[in-house]
Amino acid sequence: MPEPRRGERRRLLAQSAALAALLAGAGLWPARTLAAWNRAAFGARTLTDAVKALGGAAPQDSKELALDAPDIAENGALVPLGLASRLPGIERLLLLVEKNPTALSAVFELGGSVAAEFRLNLKLAESSKVYLAAMMRDGRVLYTARDIQVTIGGCAA
Repeated sequence: MPEPRRGERRRLLAQSAALAALLAGAGLWPARTLAAWNRAAFGARTLTDAVKALGGAAPQDSKELALDAPDIAENGALVPLGLASRLPGIERLLLLVEKNPTALSAVFELGGSVAAEFRLNLKLAESSKVYLAAMMRDGRVLYTARDIQVTIGGCAA
């Protein structure tokens, strides 16, 4: 079969995008393909406000959570982090960076069979406190924090 001409491909892509928008607007697009967005949580400036927006209780400091991060990050654009906990009953992990333009950087929804161990790279706008919080099935919210010094900034405000 011959390859379609450039104009035909563009028309087909435009029609496909229009159809996808129509299905999503009509509520016929599968709900699980649309990301849940909690505007209040991602707009929060503090750990307490983000947890409250996600329906959690007042956070309590805990030694049961591990936040592996460098004390000094040479480049704020690429800061390696490790998040872990062996606590049973973690429903959700939150990662917040106090001085980033959007403090809530990540939310991990955990099922019963998911180990609470993640490695990721994060951008830090400037030296800041980084929080790892765990929302538990029993309603508790536990957290730990680390101060990270940045020598070269990573994201603009």
